[in-house]
Amino acid sequence: MSTPTASLSRRVIELACRAPSVHNTQPWRWRVIGDARIELQADRRRQLPVSDPSGRNLALSCGAALHHSIVAAQAVGLVAEIELVPSPADEDLLARIHLSPGEATPEALEALIALERRCTDRRRFTSWPIPDARLAHLAKAASGSGAYAIPVTDVTARFHTEALLSRAMTVQASDPRYADEQHAWTDHSQVDGIPISDAVPSSPGRRPARPNRFAAESEPDSTASLVESSDGVIGICSASDGQESWLQAGQALSALWLRATREGLSIVPLSQVIEVDETRHALHHDVFAGMARPQILARVGWLEMTRTLLERTPRRPLDQVIKR
Repeated sequence: MSTPTASLSRRVIELACRAPSVHNTQPWRWRVIGDARIELQADRRRQLPVSDPSGRNLALSCGAALHHSIVAAQAVGLVAEIELVPSPADEDLLARIHLSPGEATPEALEALIALERRCTDRRRFTSWPIPDARLAHLAKAASGSGAYAIPVTDVTARFHTEALLSRAMTVQASDPRYADEQHAWTDHSQVDGIPISDAVPSSPGRRPARPNRFAAESEPDSTASLVESSDGVIGICSASDGQESWLQAGQALSALWLRATREGLSIVPLSQVIEVDETRHALHHDVFAGMARPQILARVGWLEMTRTLLERTPRRPLDQVIKR
């Protein structure tokens, strides 16, 4: 059994920072208080003003880091309790993490391996379909944070989803500010941003990478589908909209992603349809029947067993993200 210490808190933060974030902006700051408490704050300097003026994607990213902190704490023999902190007095304070003694279980160590292996691989999936039962299993893993996952399996709902994804990318492509923002975070630095090798990964002997926010203009086949028939699609949703819901959705996305990684599946987030007001509202009404607020979509599929490993996206040093 481990006891919380400042050193273990730093280790938890180090692993939590492996979480996915929009454009790998890593929009978080941490503060270690004593031996048993960590505060998570938003780093608004890293918020994307064009695609994320409300801070939804920033909060989703921070929510994913919160869930990563739970997994990390369990792996080092601690228990992490998350307290979301909506505070009008300090809008940048997002959550407190309370650490207590625990024990590292084999399950926790397996989850840690998935955390360290997880990545965003934008190469095409294989043509093997994802069974509905498998999508339901993944969706169940995302429950428990206040948000929930809904597989999009109905044929009509899939059609609407694909059309809205295409519409969102068309809207963003017509506004040069989106391209400028994406370009600014591609090969941004040695510690953040998306390496071009990950943004537009090559697939030797296969069709090029599917269109994505980084590669749409370079995709030679302009009719290529964003979501192919064999892909699974899952929506991370909440009952309401706002910063607390976004943080909960980020935790659910992390739980889904780590479960998928453990089971050999790959996840690619599709946030464009949420970033455009028109398509987000249409997704809410036309796909989720006005019953759930979609916060992000995830594309699910199998990658080739013989694929080469991608370069790991960089992370900022701990001294840059821990506030003194």
